[in-house]
Amino acid sequence: LTNVRRENILSDVLSQQEIDELLKALSSGELNINDIKEEAEEKKVRVYDFRRPNKFAKDQLRTLQIIYENFSRLMSSYLSGVLRTYCQIDVVSVEPQTYYEFINSLPDPVMLAIIDFKPLKGSMIIEFSPEIIYNIIDRLLGGRGKTTDKIRDFTEIEIALTERLVRHLIGLMGESWANVFKTDLKVNAIETNAQFAQIVSPNETIAIITLNAIVGDVEGIINLCIPYMVLEPILPKLSTKFWFSGKMDEEDRDIQTEKIAETIEDAYIDIRAVLG
Repeated sequence: LTNVRRENILSDVLSQQEIDELLKALSSGELNINDIKEEAEEKKVRVYDFRRPNKFAKDQLRTLQIIYENFSRLMSSYLSGVLRTYCQIDVVSVEPQTYYEFINSLPDPVMLAIIDFKPLKGSMIIEFSPEIIYNIIDRLLGGRGKTTDKIRDFTEIEIALTERLVRHLIGLMGESWANVFKTDLKVNAIETNAQFAQIVSPNETIAIITLNAIVGDVEGIINLCIPYMVLEPILPKLSTKFWFSGKMDEEDRDIQTEKIAETIEDAYIDIRAVLG
């Protein structure tokens, strides 16, 4: 190994001063490289919790973050236009969790949208924090976005307005997923009781995408829950290497070519010829 490559490898676990001292010891012969190899070959034990298996790779979680950062930008623009106020949506975190932990952390009542993740088998959940959904509903009804500290059940009108809002949002979410695969998201139900939203078994691993939402003067959280079993068929596509490689199979290439041709046919160009 060259010094540069050695420094790149060691920089993950050692400080620069420790790296310099180690390289100096190797060069002077004070430290034997064979001793280091013997220590590296020793078996190392890593604690593994079978109740919380690490099914998602870091690369896959990173791709999910990219997808939902795009969704956040689209959602911010859409809400700003519909609600006529400043809206900012940002991705806070994307992390694995068990469904039991997620469902038991929800308040009662809660506003949940259950979405069929077609063409994949299974559903996902969009959860709105009370302060955000009350603010959005109040603005949709012509108010100034007031929230309430009083805990109460949602009315039928509020549920209907939320369902209408979610139908628009899943359209934007489909656009964000377009680089990975084509989705056909559908609203399955709107639930205000978390116990009626059992989309997977309690111990199933899920990906939780947490969004921080600012609507006017109100700030709250929007959580998106996607079970591992739903994403399992497309996990190879959730690699950033696959996504940015630019490689497409023949069928995808034909579809892309057809879309480009249709777009060009709809384009009108003014042409002016000058003779002499």
